[in-house]
Amino acid sequence: MLTREDCLALCDVEEDVVDAIAEHEHIPTIVATELGHYLVHSPDGELRIRRIILDDIDAAIAACDLKRATRLKLALRHFAENHPIPGWTDRPGRPLGVHP
Repeated sequence: MLTREDCLALCDVEEDVVDAIAEHEHIPTIVATELGHYLVHSPDGELRIRRIILDDIDAAIAACDLKRATRLKLALRHFAENHPIPGWTDRPGRPLGVHP
């Protein structure tokens, strides 16, 4: 039987990103693992993952949940370091990971 760790090791997406996908899509972690693997290998999937995390950051800030927002910002930074897209920024005019 495969464990969660086995699935994470095979999916090419880090655990914090899988958790963000699961939270955003309201799906079980194992399904988010599969979705993350699919997205990271699809043409616009890495952009979609970034958008998912950014939406979650915005929701956390709106809810004044700074601990969650910080956790998600770290997940975004980690994902961007491991899956770079040249010239990509999270907000127009601001470098990656910089929020108000």
